[in-house]
Amino acid sequence: MKKLFFLLVLSAVAVNMSAQDSTKHVRTGWNFGVLPSVAFDADLGFQYGALTNIYYFGDGSTYPEYLHSFYAEAAYTTKHFGIFRTSYDSKYLIPNHRLSVDLTYLPDQMCDFYGFNGYQSGYNATYSNQEDPAYISRAFYKYRRDLFRFSADLQGEIHKPWYWNVGLGVLHFNVGSVDVDRLNKYTRHEEDYLPDTVTLFDYYVNNGYIRPGEANGGTHPYLHGGVTYDTRDRLQNPTRGIHADAFLTYYVGLGAMSDYNNVKFNASWRQYITLVPKRLTFAYRLGAQLNIAGESPFYLNTYLNQLYMQRVVYEGLGGANSVRGIMRNRILAPGVAFANVELRTQLFSFKVGKNMFYVGLNPFVDAGMVVQPYDNVVSDPHTINPNVGSWDTSRLYEPHFSGGCGLKLAMNDNFVLSIDWATAFDKQDNGKVSNLYIKMGYMF
Repeated sequence: MKKLFFLLVLSAVAVNMSAQDSTKHVRTGWNFGVLPSVAFDADLGFQYGALTNIYYFGDGSTYPEYLHSFYAEAAYTTKHFGIFRTSYDSKYLIPNHRLSVDLTYLPDQMCDFYGFNGYQSGYNATYSNQEDPAYISRAFYKYRRDLFRFSADLQGEIHKPWYWNVGLGVLHFNVGSVDVDRLNKYTRHEEDYLPDTVTLFDYYVNNGYIRPGEANGGTHPYLHGGVTYDTRDRLQNPTRGIHADAFLTYYVGLGAMSDYNNVKFNASWRQYITLVPKRLTFAYRLGAQLNIAGESPFYLNTYLNQLYMQRVVYEGLGGANSVRGIMRNRILAPGVAFANVELRTQLFSFKVGKNMFYVGLNPFVDAGMVVQPYDNVVSDPHTINPNVGSWDTSRLYEPHFSGGCGLKLAMNDNFVLSIDWATAFDKQDNGKVSNLYIKMGYMF
């Protein structure tokens, strides 16, 4: 872990070429960063690859806000998750409008699947623990999910601080059972081979909880539109202000998915409150996603809609991007709500060459819950398969909580190395007490 931390810090400062005012520390011109894509995620494993993030600040009059941002990344993780992404973001290409374009491919050979409705689906860590007598397979709570994503989003001003948003895109999901034969080809030790056995995903498909029409994925063009209220002092790492939005997304099902047209509603509220200038900020986020019309396939419910893309992965509830410490996609339902509360501190700052750094800590508490459940999970699975787990309807609407603390190393207000440690408050949400996430940027 020390070597990983050193590599990340070194990559943050090794390649950074731009003009800067040495007295005011204002960026001007182009800021090129070509870095290793190195990270760690408790759910996805160690990430390795390369990325580039290119900012253009012009004469520096808008700093720390950039004029144009170009991003490209190619990486893979030790738990068989791939990232191939390019994106562009600017408020200045089209005057008075923010344009965001994203093209991403995310292959995932071992995507997490813990059943429907959160606590209603029991989780048993022994089924995927090779050291336990009850072991079934490391892939028991997994399935295969490859996602191709394209989006183009435009934001314009109604009257500050109100903005309108429109966008279009397409999500293509290719899902199915874990390809055991393929994964075993890359397994060095025979004792680590994955057995060819029924997984929880297979059980859901075989018994109709995942319907035949959605069991293999599908293609879903979409349109969305909504409004945003934004009084943040800056786009990157704000210290004061509010960012709130509400929008609708209409998904179209193509081909075999023609019965799965649906409309989703999303709302979020993020607020940043300065407690001590440049030292202490209280930040929190509240959000919800509901399916308000039509039929939504289960894999679309593992995806949190956004008005514009700011990061690579937008998983359903659980994991590094929503409820840290809780397993990825643990809270899967047509309608969910979540909350994140953080205390962001800047302990000290320093200068290396022309680059300004600060080090901070941010203790946090996260929560998520089902607000719109699946209604077809009604019988006891033990009557069919005793290895599936239990369904407990008494906890259906009970919130899932987690907490932890993060360490931040920020460079020039835009580049932030984030190391978060988190734990779930209930063992049903994670069999591991300690979960580490090493990423770029604050979560929100």
